[in-house]
Amino acid sequence: MALLDPHGRKINYLRLSVTDRCNLRCRYCMPAEGVPKRSRGDILCYEDLHRVAQAAIALGMEKIRVTGGEPLVRKGIVGFLEKLADLPGLKRLVLTTNGVLLKEMAADIRAAGVESVNISLDSLRPDTFFRITRGGDLRQVLDGIEAAERAGFPYLKINVVVMRGVNEDEVADFAALTLDRPYRVRFIEYMPTLPGNDRQFLTVPGEELLLKLSERFRLHPAGREVLAGPAVYYRIAGAAGMVGVITPVSCHFCHECNRVRVTSTGVARSCLFSDRGVDLKPFLKGGDETLLQCALRRVIAAKPERHSLCGDSEKHVPLPMSLVGG
Repeated sequence: MALLDPHGRKINYLRLSVTDRCNLRCRYCMPAEGVPKRSRGDILCYEDLHRVAQAAIALGMEKIRVTGGEPLVRKGIVGFLEKLADLPGLKRLVLTTNGVLLKEMAADIRAAGVESVNISLDSLRPDTFFRITRGGDLRQVLDGIEAAERAGFPYLKINVVVMRGVNEDEVADFAALTLDRPYRVRFIEYMPTLPGNDRQFLTVPGEELLLKLSERFRLHPAGREVLAGPAVYYRIAGAAGMVGVITPVSCHFCHECNRVRVTSTGVARSCLFSDRGVDLKPFLKGGDETLLQCALRRVIAAKPERHSLCGDSEKHVPLPMSLVGG
């Protein structure tokens, strides 16, 4: 039976954060000093994360994305992914990573049962990449992408947050990666997840991105995949891969949002920009799976029709993206 929210949307996708720690400090995701260090007891253990996943699947969710922070920095992550992949009823297990540790771990992650890996990469220029990530080494990520391709993931996606005056002039170069490789390069509008008034300047609307691409390539609309996320895909004539556009700010997909997210501290949220959540830890301590499922249902029942960036609203809640799993 389909799991529906109050607005009739089918909820079948859980974003499950395993840590708020990260080995990069991307400017749109995390403060330069990082996030406050939490005690071990504040972060859900793998057993509790597994129980959350079980409860979500029992309610009707079919896809789980493991996120962070950077999920690959948490010890034991491969074994946890393997246990998730074995859950009855789960149709797709996917992972988002910054790619820094992927070169060494890609083969094990694929063997664990992860079907798709999303790699965050916001520049192909070493100096720009260094500035965006506050010290990252582009070569590490490129090596990780190559390792993931060798590992044989059915879906290999590259996520590019486009920022005006920072990397918008690289859009065509990123799209060209799909000509010979089966990558899915997805361009994402910049979102104001940290305090500041830079949204209007940094955000490049999806329509503008498509115009930039059309100046160089002939784009053909492509069909959406099963259990798809919000990306609208296009294929460059003759290309092996596809390009996609994700428009959270110009608000083209709230009406079909199919997800909830659980932070590494056990707070379930129905929307990235919502300040409302349900702490699942009391229900995990109780050991009653029915109560845990009811708590998740409460989150879904409170899911807003649209997030606070839609329309003219400026009432969003700035929050480091690493704390809510992106």
